Amino acid sequence: MTRQSFACILATASFAVLGATGCATKNYVKSQTAPIIQKTGEVENATAENNRQIHSVDENAQAGIKQAQSSADTANQNAQQASTAAGQANSAANDVAQRADTLDSVVKGLDNYKQIGDVSVNFGFDKSVLTDDDKQQLDTFASQLGTAKSYILEVTGGTDSTGPAQYNYDLSNRRADAVVQYMVTKYDIPAHRFYLIGIGKDQAVADNSTREGRAKNRRVEMQLLTNMNPETAQTSQTSQPAPASNAAPKTGTSNPNDSVE
Repeated sequence: MTRQSFACILATASFAVLGATGCATKNYVKSQTAPIIQKTGEVENATAENNRQIHSVDENAQAGIKQAQSSADTANQNAQQASTAAGQANSAANDVAQRADTLDSVVKGLDNYKQIGDVSVNFGFDKSVLTDDDKQQLDTFASQLGTAKSYILEVTGGTDSTGPAQYNYDLSNRRADAVVQYMVTKYDIPAHRFYLIGIGKDQAVADNSTREGRAKNRRVEMQLLTNMNPETAQTSQTSQPAPASNAAPKTGTSNPNDSVE
């Protein structure tokens, strides 16, 4: 074997050894880094899952806070509404009592006013519209007014016990208004002749536990009062001035054809 051939073989063998060594080193590095890469992936996955869980918990917490706040706001609103309703009912009751006292004091302050006539009309449940029968009764009552002198008309509206107090005060006023409106429109009675009040369900005339009793309580009572001698009140030809009053009379303003449904 020549020296050149030997050198060539030696060089080839060296390259082979170096190649094998390089491959072994790469495999070693790969085998060492693979677990690290896997661990890193697992850590990243765990971190991402933790972030998702934290975000979910935060969303649930925020939703719970919003729901609790909404419930608190609703409860507060309901409490305010209840307080307002109670205040309105109390105010209405005081107003009715004051107006009743005022009317009573006005009548008592006049010169021996006496009742010389009265009429009572009834209404359907939650209604403030006069029926034909009601109008006929009012027409009969109005026939007494042609010759009456120095008189006033006390008009009192009432309801049964069904429903809230404030609603019944309003309803009783609408019923009294309907009667006044009819009398003023048809018979041209001056507004200062009327003293009107709605007492709601405060002064029942019958037992509200029965259907018949409730029907009787849904009424308007109108009394004809005069400060003249009953024997001469219907025959006197001398016109007397209207009775003075410190309280401004309330006249009907609602349309008697408006019903309350």
